[in-house]
Amino acid sequence: MKKLFVLAITTLTLAACQESLEEKAAREAQMYTKKNCPARISETVIMDSMTFEKKSHTIHYYYTLTGAADSLGITNKEEARGSLLAALKNTPSLAIYKDDGYRFAYTYHSQSVPDTILFETAFTSDDY
Repeated sequence: MKKLFVLAITTLTLAACQESLEEKAAREAQMYTKKNCPARISETVIMDSMTFEKKSHTIHYYYTLTGAADSLGITNKEEARGSLLAALKNTPSLAIYKDDGYRFAYTYHSQSVPDTILFETAFTSDDY
């Protein structure tokens, strides 16, 4: 009886520690944003936050363009989309989400007019 009780408690403890992929994505996005954002990526790009949108299974990255990039925007949108896709394909830490078919979205806002979206794109499993 004692062995059965210990086995049941162990099973419940292990089950309670299990985290769904959605929960993990939400937690990691929140932790990344809290620890690292805002983060200057380059002279003209600041990463503002990373979020997880549960309904659409989307990991969403938000950036602000500053200086010359803010005034010009992203002039070659296809090249920018290609660069983001290449980075997504070559990021091993995202493999668990890619394997499960998650979406990845990127939004770039203007620093001078924060409500203005200068560039936005998203990738699905068909893309990567």
